[in-house]
Amino acid sequence: MRTLFPILPLLAMLSACASSTPAPGNDATLRVATYNVSLYDDEAGGVIARLQAGDAGARKVAAVLQQVRPDLVLINEFDYDADGRAADLFQRAYLEQAQPGGGEPLHYPYRYLAPVNTGVPSGLDLDRDGTIGGEGRQRGNDAWGFGLHPGQYGMLVLSRHPIDAGNARTFQLLRWSAMPDARRPIDPASGQPWHEDAVWTQLRLSSKSHWDLPVHTPQGTVHFLVSHPTPPVFDGPEDRNGARNADEIRLWQHYISGGDLSWLCDDAGLPAGERFVIAGDLNNDPVDGDGHHDAILGLLGHPRVLRMDPPASAGGAEKARACAAAGLLRRGAPEHVTGDFGPRSGAMRLDYVIPSTGFQVRGSGVFWPASHEPAAAIADGSDHHLVWVDLTVGRTTAGD
Repeated sequence: MRTLFPILPLLAMLSACASSTPAPGNDATLRVATYNVSLYDDEAGGVIARLQAGDAGARKVAAVLQQVRPDLVLINEFDYDADGRAADLFQRAYLEQAQPGGGEPLHYPYRYLAPVNTGVPSGLDLDRDGTIGGEGRQRGNDAWGFGLHPGQYGMLVLSRHPIDAGNARTFQLLRWSAMPDARRPIDPASGQPWHEDAVWTQLRLSSKSHWDLPVHTPQGTVHFLVSHPTPPVFDGPEDRNGARNADEIRLWQHYISGGDLSWLCDDAGLPAGERFVIAGDLNNDPVDGDGHHDAILGLLGHPRVLRMDPPASAGGAEKARACAAAGLLRRGAPEHVTGDFGPRSGAMRLDYVIPSTGFQVRGSGVFWPASHEPAAAIADGSDHHLVWVDLTVGRTTAGD
């Protein structure tokens, strides 16, 4: 779907550790971002009602976007509604209005939103509790992706450049069992598959969806590959969510490898030479927390992925060190974390902007100012923080 608005100039960057607000630049740079904004509600239409009433968290989220001003951004955890009312409200009443602590009003000429699997009833007993559907979490556990109503935790893409919606690809309905070497969950007590065959062959891979959106930028067509895999927790010893998270991430590894992928909706992967950016809350830290770390490490190490230093922030380093002081030790670099997930999990790196070879990175950061900076007042609208990367087209090598 597309909505037309006026365009404002792009702002470019300074290092996030040096400044919480990227500095002005020029249109030769493409700024790509991902932001899990936590704009979801347990009731259908709840986000629309909150946005109509005036939502403090949404104002902070909009202020962050006004500060960073990405050209292309994936918004995770933004409840989907078929009429796009929530997206309209967020654009008109929040992004297009100057927010406290934000910058100039921000206008996106193009957007894309589509149905997701969260909250959509499967008609199957996916959690093996002996019932199908039910109330509350019981209903959510038997949806194709956990959610209390269809569209909860949805995705929204906003862009300054045209999105080729006619050639967009979505893999919402892709069967998990179709993936080569799918990690079928096993019940450790019996050694047998957790899901019986009749259920396993129907399960969808995407907990929300996977989208390939061709975006026509001044740097040429860029494939924006976006998703939001399930958290690798909230399950049992069978590790069904951990296995699903890993395979949701592995889908992109298969896709960017190209070639004939007949299991992928009888179509091919992304052709060689096409530039792409993978973005999203991938719910997998390279070394810390739960999850199969080999999945994210395999994606980051793929031959078609550009080698780059991870985006960093002063505020994230501050929080990670505070978590370590409280006993939550982590092995990863503290400045690379992208969110604070409470006293049991602590700070982790879960949000990614991953460019392909064929780009050069001109800067990157996580919008997470140190606690003494004024911009810290708008950075707590979500438990995740916006991650951005500035890209230009140029020759690269595997070591870049």
